[in-house]
Amino acid sequence: MAQRNPGDTGSAGEPPGLAALPGSWDELVARPLVQFESVSKRFGNFVAVERLSLDIREREFFALLGPSGCGKTTLLRMLAGFEQPSEGRILLDGVDISDVPPHRRPVNMMFQSYALFPHLTVEGNVAFGLRQDGMPKPEIAARVREMLALVKLDGFGARRPHQLSGGQRQRVALARALAKRPRVLLLDEPMSALDRKLREDTRFELMELQDKLGLTFVIVTHDQEEAMTVADRIGVMNAGRLAQVATPSDIYEHPNSRWVADFIGDVNLFEGRVVSSGLGHTVIESEAGGRLLVTHPTDASAGTAVTVAVRPEKVRIDTSASRVSDENCFAGRVVEVGYLGGVSIYKVALDNGLRMKATVANRTRPVERPAGAGDRVWLSFPPEAGVVLLR
Repeated sequence: MAQRNPGDTGSAGEPPGLAALPGSWDELVARPLVQFESVSKRFGNFVAVERLSLDIREREFFALLGPSGCGKTTLLRMLAGFEQPSEGRILLDGVDISDVPPHRRPVNMMFQSYALFPHLTVEGNVAFGLRQDGMPKPEIAARVREMLALVKLDGFGARRPHQLSGGQRQRVALARALAKRPRVLLLDEPMSALDRKLREDTRFELMELQDKLGLTFVIVTHDQEEAMTVADRIGVMNAGRLAQVATPSDIYEHPNSRWVADFIGDVNLFEGRVVSSGLGHTVIESEAGGRLLVTHPTDASAGTAVTVAVRPEKVRIDTSASRVSDENCFAGRVVEVGYLGGVSIYKVALDNGLRMKATVANRTRPVERPAGAGDRVWLSFPPEAGVVLLR
């Protein structure tokens, strides 16, 4: 997973283009550019977004992540002005824009379908919004050249959309969305139509573009890997509410609920009750039998029902019981091995009836795997690998 640092500085100790903006870099990082204040959106009896509050910072790449129907696209459309909040306010730079029509907002949206005009050339598509605004022709021509160079489409201006690849059409849509120089660029599943390799390359290009332009990007996606790669922070949505807002590493390593832990990546979940907590560790009696020791702090008192989350890559797999300790150790038999190139995923049926996953990096040839289907193994994890979840 890529690690983004919104505080990366240029040669003068400030990000490129910072001199054009008021305030120090620290102030910009902390300043909310977009604010949702107790926003709700209802369609008849259906509540798409429920009393949601969120701050998105100046020059931040923010991702709204969640399953289909969770309200993330509705939230994006309200920010764009295509939907009106049923309750609450949306502020941009401190100004309530809830009643401002879409064409008057300093916000532009790149649609999932790209929505290019088939009868216009690439140049015509990029110039469309500028012509609608009455910009002089020489300025339009210069801006279009600038945008096409920015998205690496020099020389494609005379082509029609049907003469372009999927990746090229995406770049045209991006150039058109950026041509009016919005304060905020909204991206609605922008890479869903691309093949995997192109999608991976485009993620990093988007990150470089956002850094270069110094704009605020808000992306909606259901692709966890995509959100974890591009975003400075992620808002995980579920049923119209924000389940957690944090950096990608915090959401992955420190989920605040069982639902978030289960939604983000693979995870092993153990139900149990707290036996004792203190002195930097928590002891939990697992419902499947045996005790778990974790160093993740919790305020839960003895007897409280909790869930312990452990990521598969933090689980060790051994073929001999003599190599593992008594704590956080489970015996079982390998049911399935999934080879994914860089890693292999081991699915193990434990003696206590549970199923666990362990991810092992393939540092050696496949023939030298530690275990195969049907082998008896012992799985264990260190106390610092577990996260105690109260909900």
